[in-house]
Amino acid sequence: MKRNTGLAALLIAFGALILLNKLGVHMGPFIGSVMGYLIPIGMVGLGYVGIQNGSKFGWIIAGLGGIILIGKLAGWIIILLAIGLIGYGISMLTRRTV
Repeated sequence: MKRNTGLAALLIAFGALILLNKLGVHMGPFIGSVMGYLIPIGMVGLGYVGIQNGSKFGWIIAGLGGIILIGKLAGWIIILLAIGLIGYGISMLTRRTV
């Protein structure tokens, strides 16, 4: 077996899921939500490979994928920001000044 066999099988499976979804065969809400994150992650990954190979088009693909991914993760980013602000506020209240 070659070392890229697992990656190739994974890419084929994801491609088949995307194609089935576009043809109207839905696999449920979980698969749809996972695919919503895998496409931008894949774009960032392909852009990175393009950047490593010296392609200026790789920057465009990685940038678009990053923007889409930030948009999808915006809710989680805001939640983490709120938790950080609460923690920082509590540490300011409990800090003793001399």
